[in-house]
Amino acid sequence: MLITFKSKAYPDVMMYQEHAKRILDLLNKEPDIGVITSEEATRAVQLLEHEIEESRKHPSTDEVEQDIKAHRVDEDDPEHEQAEVVSFSTRAYPMLEMLRAARDQQCDILWGV
Repeated sequence: MLITFKSKAYPDVMMYQEHAKRILDLLNKEPDIGVITSEEATRAVQLLEHEIEESRKHPSTDEVEQDIKAHRVDEDDPEHEQAEVVSFSTRAYPMLEMLRAARDQQCDILWGV
């Protein structure tokens, strides 16, 4: 399921719920419907920046790497692209930029509405 985050300060950000959940849990928000007010955005930026920094200190585990290798299709097959690990920081970056814009322009972020 996709979650579309909306704000007047930034273009829409779409994320799979399973990826957005980590960010929303960090901010004590529910994935179905919610709001991050402009007042909450300052703290949210700080929390997300810290979480991104922590995730960079701990790269993906061998278990994740093995899972990717187990699901790869024949590497010589030109029809299929190679699977790549997408880090938390890469997935979170658009949301971090939206939070910064919401903070700076004093706008709320909404989803599920």
